[in-house]
Amino acid sequence: MKLTAVTLDCADPLALADFYHRATGLPVHERSDAEFAGLARGPAGAGLFLGFQRVEGYRPPSWPGRDVPQQPHLDFDVDDLDEAAARLVAPGRVSKVPPARRRPDLWRVVLDPAGHPF
Repeated sequence: MKLTAVTLDCADPLALADFYHRATGLPVHERSDAEFAGLARGPAGAGLFLGFQRVEGYRPPSWPGRDVPQQPHLDFDVDDLDEAAARLVAPGRVSKVPPARRRPDLWRVVLDPAGHPF
């Protein structure tokens, strides 16, 4: 088996695809629309596809609370934790950094525009 895609639920697939496009540089798939959008590296089937599907009545995770579980989350390697977190919450970005949790020397948690922690 080969993992080919990870898909996140959200209210606005195009907005979330744009956020992750700006964060990673991966291109938005040309067939993305208001119901399902995605990012793909290389030709179809050549790399991991990151998808975003619209869910009516979507409720974002309440991380670190548990009222609405965090759902799947994404992990990214970066060279500089502080710089990466600052870039993602720069003016005009919708993501935010929740209060510090365990091991800030190893990771930072940022919430994307749909509330998914990554």
